[in-house]
Amino acid sequence: MKLIQLVLLTLMLGDVYSQSDEIIVQGKVKQTISGKGIFSKTVYKSYPTGSLTGSFNDSSFLFSIFGSSKYQVTASATGFIPRTVIVDPKESSNNKITHDIELTPTNQTVRLDHLIFDMGKAVIKPVSFTELDELVAMMKANTKVEIQLEGHTDSQGSAEANMKLSQDRVEAVKKYLSSKGIAKDRIKTKAFGGTQPLSKDKSEQARALNRRVEMRILKD
Repeated sequence: MKLIQLVLLTLMLGDVYSQSDEIIVQGKVKQTISGKGIFSKTVYKSYPTGSLTGSFNDSSFLFSIFGSSKYQVTASATGFIPRTVIVDPKESSNNKITHDIELTPTNQTVRLDHLIFDMGKAVIKPVSFTELDELVAMMKANTKVEIQLEGHTDSQGSAEANMKLSQDRVEAVKKYLSSKGIAKDRIKTKAFGGTQPLSKDKSEQARALNRRVEMRILKD
């Protein structure tokens, strides 16, 4: 099936792009922590138009892209939070991109690891936009999903100020998602300040670990 998809896509675009423009995108769908493969439905679409698309039912995927267009790849499986990644031809090495997708069980939260704010503020740094755009794409691909954004800070400073900062940050993320077309009523927010640290160590590394925004699936 994968081979047929590759052949059809190559024939469809062969008159427009040369063979040197072809980039192979491949990856595995795995469970977070254990790394075990997950049988999932994986859908790829040209981003943001979705004019070219295809799908796989497997624990891995492989397809060709051409030109400079980005693609979104969404993996979903029963009992797991769907996830979307965006692949960019600029990431290719020797005309290949390998991008595994890790899925988290639905009863757990997903930490937005690449979400960065200005120090002590609720201003989202541009380096965060790719991860947030992937969240937008996932919610557009799964229109029934409703989420809760949960904000956490470290325990330094005023507890009241930390609570406000964590609330302001999740509201900033909600505003970004809604500006990209996600309905506000699909996004709940909750602030915890410094009341739920992942580590009680006093090191800077531990404090950085505690400063985070997590996503919880409320409805799928």
